[in-house]
Amino acid sequence: MRILLTGAAGFIGTHIARQARARGHEVVGLDAYLPAAHGPDVAPDPAIARRDLRTDDVDDLLVGIDVVCHQAAMVGNGVDAQDLPAYAEHNDAGSARLLAAMARTGVADLVMASSMVVYGDGRYTCPVDGDVPPAVREDADLHDGRFEPRCPRCHGDITWREIGEDTPFLPRTSYAASKVAQEHYASAWCTLQTARAIALRYHNVYGPGMPADTPYSGVAAIFRSAIARGEAPRVFEDGQQVRDFVHVTDVAHANVLAIEQVAEHPAGLTAYNVASGRTFTIGEMAATLARAAGGDAPVLTGDHRRFDVRHVVASPAAATAGLGFTAQIAPEVGLARLASDPLRTR
Repeated sequence: MRILLTGAAGFIGTHIARQARARGHEVVGLDAYLPAAHGPDVAPDPAIARRDLRTDDVDDLLVGIDVVCHQAAMVGNGVDAQDLPAYAEHNDAGSARLLAAMARTGVADLVMASSMVVYGDGRYTCPVDGDVPPAVREDADLHDGRFEPRCPRCHGDITWREIGEDTPFLPRTSYAASKVAQEHYASAWCTLQTARAIALRYHNVYGPGMPADTPYSGVAAIFRSAIARGEAPRVFEDGQQVRDFVHVTDVAHANVLAIEQVAEHPAGLTAYNVASGRTFTIGEMAATLARAAGGDAPVLTGDHRRFDVRHVVASPAAATAGLGFTAQIAPEVGLARLASDPLRTR
């Protein structure tokens, strides 16, 4: 197959390209080389077309393409309202222009990077009110060290539960809102073009080549960088926030499987959670990294941010059934390796 891969020079894109080529596919790479992601002095790979989806025409790159794998995005939290325009311009307008170009050139299959952030804080079970979204955490609770959200109806205790792809969207940051919008644009494009799209909702991706000191750095890279400086990882709240950490090689494999199977899917957008299926707390993750690196034990700071997601864990069962995807690298193994994996620095 001939694949147009956007974000080809990025953390996940480079792994996708490597695996796709190993399976005999031809990859045409595209990347905007944004300074926030790659640094101001990066030397672009001449084999990757330098195009910005917000402003540049990509019709010529789409000629002869069988499927587009769309990884290009402005990532990070986007926790300030002033970030909203940048996320909308990069992620939503850029994706919309890519979809319009695909319609012009007759490319009808898309695999796109989405994220578990579309779910916000997931879903919980209340012993009184049943299945509920969490109430927004109150400043008074957070200051008192009560980090668990409450029921939005009775204000009592609730317990997190694993969620599926049918969970309603509940974005809490600019980045999350942009990912929801990307899925909606792709779904509309599918309807207008009788086309097919697979949205892969990544959980917390980590592994070799992840950014170490850019705005795109995830919490695992932040902790790893602190350990490398001889500092103990500083963990917000009580460290009991539950996540799913999925290795980048597994994420790349999910993309290649989706690329190979999207044409067999029905018209419309199909979403799959891409996760390891193994829960880890933020505190456990920091401790695993610290032990593997021989560093100091993590420090629980009690610091908090009202917009932070407390728990979000999604089931990977649909991806197993629909794509044949099962993560191969357990978090306790991959996170220990991360202590010595090379990271990308600016």
